[in-house]
Amino acid sequence: MRRSIGAAILIAAALTVSTASGALAAGGGKGQGNTNGHGGDMPAYYDDQLFTINFKLMKPDLHHNPSFNTIYQCDTCADQGLNFVSVLDAIQGDGFNPIWEEHQITFNAGFQPVQFTSDDQILQAQQQGEITITDTEEFYRCSVVGKK
Repeated sequence: MRRSIGAAILIAAALTVSTASGALAAGGGKGQGNTNGHGGDMPAYYDDQLFTINFKLMKPDLHHNPSFNTIYQCDTCADQGLNFVSVLDAIQGDGFNPIWEEHQITFNAGFQPVQFTSDDQILQAQQQGEITITDTEEFYRCSVVGKK
């Protein structure tokens, strides 16, 4: 079956939108454009300091890697008017492995979404019953870009 050039362009555009939508749904690609470059840049907190990280979805299962870290996200916060900025439990240094596993935060009934700025705040909120944390089993390469 022969396809016109116009149809091929529409199919390519649909695949591009689908791929970009998947990256956004997964929490990646919150920047613009190619997630292999600065398009994957996004803000993230670590110990009350705001950094810029480069964020890229990795293959599904990296549990065999003993040195992954956690990135906390709240995709449902946007539905309640909060543009939640991700929170990291570590940033890289010498010999550091920049692999993070995503954990989603859900605010429990009766609690308004708030912006956390450290993993300590998140773990305390979980302990107090304010939030539920769900392991998404998704892994990302996250490296701090710019000033550390």
